Amino acid sequence: MIVKSIKAENFRNLTELDIEPSEGVNIIYGENAQGKTNLLELIWLCTGFKSFRGARDSELVKFGEEFSKTAVEFYDTRRIQKAELIIVKKRKAILNGVEQSSPSALSSEFRAVVFSPSHLSLIKDGPGERRRFLDLALCQLSRSYTSALFSYNRILIQRSRLLKDIYRYPALEDTLDIWDEKLSEFAAFIVDKRIKYIELLNEYATSIYSGLSGEKETMEVSYYQGTEETVTEPQDFVKLLKESRKEDILSGATSFGPHRDDIRVNIDGRAARVFGSQGQQRSAAISLKLSEAEIIKKLSGQSPVILLDDVLSELDINRQDYILESLGDRQVFITCCDPYSILRSCSGKTFYVEGGRISEKNRAEIVIKPPKPCNDE
Repeated sequence: MIVKSIKAENFRNLTELDIEPSEGVNIIYGENAQGKTNLLELIWLCTGFKSFRGARDSELVKFGEEFSKTAVEFYDTRRIQKAELIIVKKRKAILNGVEQSSPSALSSEFRAVVFSPSHLSLIKDGPGERRRFLDLALCQLSRSYTSALFSYNRILIQRSRLLKDIYRYPALEDTLDIWDEKLSEFAAFIVDKRIKYIELLNEYATSIYSGLSGEKETMEVSYYQGTEETVTEPQDFVKLLKESRKEDILSGATSFGPHRDDIRVNIDGRAARVFGSQGQQRSAAISLKLSEAEIIKKLSGQSPVILLDDVLSELDINRQDYILESLGDRQVFITCCDPYSILRSCSGKTFYVEGGRISEKNRAEIVIKPPKPCNDE
C-alpha cells in the first residue's frame, strides 16, 4: 500500500495541500500546533474509520469554511486508486469516481496503522480501549467480522432494553430465550475471530518487544473472558447467559459476552497495566501496533501505510533505530518536532509544517539546532 499523492482543501488548518510523498519514510516536522498531526489524520480517514483523535466529522472542516475536500491516490499492489472525502456535516466517500454507501466501504481498499501518544491507553486504561483496538484491527481485515460485530451490538442494545422492561414486567422474561440465541450466535463468531487474531498478535508482539527491550524482557498477549475455560460455542454462550439472567435483570445489562472481554498484556509474567513502567508500557503499546501491521500484511498480502505521530521522541536511540529498521520496507509517515534523530537513520522525503502550510524540504536546507522538548499536539 503506497500513497502516491495527497490533496486537501479546508481540512482542519491545512492550506491548499498538494504533495507527493516518498514511497519510504516521510518526516513531517515543525513546531507544536502547526498541523503535523492533521496530515496523518487525513491519511487515516481514507481507511473509512473515524478520526483516531476522536473528532466529530464537522470538526474536520477548517474554521469559517462550509466544507472540506480531500483526495488521496494510492497503489494497492494491483492498481492506482483514488479515495475522496467530502465533508460538510458528515463525511461522504468517493472511490475511483463512484460514491460509496458509507465511508466504511473504504476499509477493504485502503489499509493503515496509526500510533499516537493517546494509544498508550491500550496498556494503561481499561478493557474498553483494548477491545476497541482489537475490533478496529479485525474490521480492516474482515467484512464478515464487521457485520457480525454490528449485529451483536444491535442485539445487545435490544436485550438490555428488554432486561430493564422485565424488571417492571416479569412476564416478558420468556422472550429472552430468542434474544439469547441470536446474541450467542454472533458472540461465538466474534470470539473465535478474536482468539485467532490474538494468537497471531502474541507471536509478533513477543518478537517485536524482545527487539525493543534488547532481549532483556519478555511480553505475552492473551485473550481473557473471565471464565475458567474458553467459551467459543453458541450453546455455551446460551448456557452462561441463562445462568447470569437474574443478575442481568437486576442490573439491566448483559454481564457476559465479547463486549466484556479483555486482552491481557504481561511483561515478564506481570500485568503491564499495573506493574509496567512508563517506558515498558510505551514499548508494549508500540509492539501491539507494529504487530497489527505485520498481521495485515500476512493476511491481506498488502503492507499497510504506517502513521507514527510523535512516537519516537520519548524513546532512546536504540529503540528508535529498531523501529525504523523494522519499518524499512513500508511507507511511513512520522511527525516530530526534532527531525535530526530520524534523519540520521533513514532516507526519504522531509516536509516542514508551519501555520497549516506543508512544504517539502531538501535535507541540506535543514539547519541543525539543539533539540528541544516536544509536547503532543
